[in-house]
Amino acid sequence: MFKRMKMFFMDKAAKVKDAAQIQKAQLTGRVQAAVAGTAAESYVDTGVKILIAVVIGALLLAGLYALFNSTIMPRVTEKVEGLFNYNG
Repeated sequence: MFKRMKMFFMDKAAKVKDAAQIQKAQLTGRVQAAVAGTAAESYVDTGVKILIAVVIGALLLAGLYALFNSTIMPRVTEKVEGLFNYNG
């Protein structure tokens, strides 16, 4: 009878030990995935892309603004004034 009880408890202890090892392995896998995970990396990449787009857009807008104020608008103003000063 004592042998059966001893075997019963040894069997239960082995099952608990196996279950604990499985839980440990699963937890270790989750921790490693969380540490090595790059889930937030796409947010950083997207932020950098938006920042680059804003800077390039601002430079393009400044260039067009300078071009219109120095070259295009004076000619347009000159042509419009020439049309209204017609002495025919």
